Amino acid sequence: MSRPFTTEDYRTRLDRAASAAADAGLAGLVVAPGPDLVYLTGYQPTAVTERLTALVLTAGREPALVVPALERPDAERAPGAPAVRLLDWTDGRDPYATAAPLIDPAGRYGISDNAWAMHLLGLQAALPGTGWTSLTETLPMLRAVKDPDELDRLAGAGGAADAAYRGILEVTFAGRRETDVAADLAALLIQYGHSQVDFTVVGSGPNGANPHHEAGDRVIATGDTVVLDFGGLRDGYGSDTTRTVHVGPDVPDEVRKVHEVVRQAQQTAFEAVRPGVACQEIDRIARRVITGAGYGEYFIHRTGHGIGITTHEPPYLVEGEERPLVPGMCFSIEPGVYLPGRFGVRIEDIVTVTENGGRRFNNTPHELGTVS
Repeated sequence: MSRPFTTEDYRTRLDRAASAAADAGLAGLVVAPGPDLVYLTGYQPTAVTERLTALVLTAGREPALVVPALERPDAERAPGAPAVRLLDWTDGRDPYATAAPLIDPAGRYGISDNAWAMHLLGLQAALPGTGWTSLTETLPMLRAVKDPDELDRLAGAGGAADAAYRGILEVTFAGRRETDVAADLAALLIQYGHSQVDFTVVGSGPNGANPHHEAGDRVIATGDTVVLDFGGLRDGYGSDTTRTVHVGPDVPDEVRKVHEVVRQAQQTAFEAVRPGVACQEIDRIARRVITGAGYGEYFIHRTGHGIGITTHEPPYLVEGEERPLVPGMCFSIEPGVYLPGRFGVRIEDIVTVTENGGRRFNNTPHELGTVS
């Protein structure tokens, strides 16, 4: 297991977030329950309800966490709690009256994308002169650059997902439903240390042409090509990997061809990773390989997404994202080709940017796997 994050770790994150907000021209941040609150304080309410919970950050001022009184004991146990001032409110009282004095009535604040509308409307009613903007729009890279302890957790999650893939190659596919194989994958992720399974895509035959196919009751047959995309959280950080396998030894020539095109696109994109390269350039490089092979119209999604305490977060490797890669950024590289009504192929690794290139957190073979 990785080293637990300490109060000092959270204090550093809080200070950095407040400074980043000031640099972005904001008076501060209001952070609702969700991944940003977990990242900044280690606090995750047992249940997110209609009761207001909000972290208020302003550069030069002590961070304050507003919580319902009945949830204060839980908040006090969070590892980052000593780095914030806790304020509570009781049922029957106006929670926005507790939060409002912490907020500049004429300032502009970034607020979590996942904040409930009722809470934002309540703050607007209490502070009609305050402006609000999406936190992801103004500080999209808040969690993007990982420190060494985060990288260690992501590497562990990637290794556990690799172990799950090696395990799934040993099970029988033919004659079983997609949901059966998906359950095997979920069990393997848990076996290798995941606390949460977020997805187990098992797209067999024509279902593989749907990148986000939900495993269903289709019975997998010998001769099917199967896309396996799975991941979740281990030690608080995400895994996400995709490999494509074929059921039986007789692989059609076009399946081999498409798989090789996707493999080359994934490898070429990985080799282009280095500090200073624009995120969109990695997408362009992968897309160029697939388009050059005649399958461009069948690559229907971005090349990658960031990963951390959630399995999808900035940065995104997509056309229009001009931000440069920075050491410590972590993201997927997952080109694919999807032939409607026939089959799909995708290969995905989680990659981090190093000082002079990239490092994979997934290291299982990229060759087309075969299963029984």
